[in-house]
Amino acid sequence: MPEAKDTLTREQIEAELRGLTQWTYRDGGLVTVYKLENARQALDLIAAIGDIAEEANHHPDLDWRYNRVFLRFSSHDAGGQVTTRDVSAAATVSVLAERLGAAAEPEKYPG
Repeated sequence: MPEAKDTLTREQIEAELRGLTQWTYRDGGLVTVYKLENARQALDLIAAIGDIAEEANHHPDLDWRYNRVFLRFSSHDAGGQVTTRDVSAAATVSVLAERLGAAAEPEKYPG
C-alpha cells in the first residue's frame, strides 16, 4: 500500500508532466494514446507493457483499438489517485514506446 507521501497533488502532477510530454492528466490518472503502424506492432507494445507491469507489480488500465493503445495509470491501492509509482511507470513506458516507434497522441485519450 502506498504511503500518503507517495500520493501527488495536482500541482506535483503538473510539474511531473513537464518531463513526461507523452502523457497528460485526465479523470484522475496519467493517460496517453500510442499510435503504431499496424495491429501487430500495437500488440508488441502491449506485450512489452505487460512485462514491465508484471515486473513492477503496477498495472495500467489498457485498451487496444487496431493500431492504437490507450493507457491510464493511477494507483488503485491509493484510492485511484496518482502516486510516484504512476509517474515512474509512465516514464518507463514512454522510453519503451519510443524504442518501438510509437507516436504519442495523449490528446486523443477519450473523455
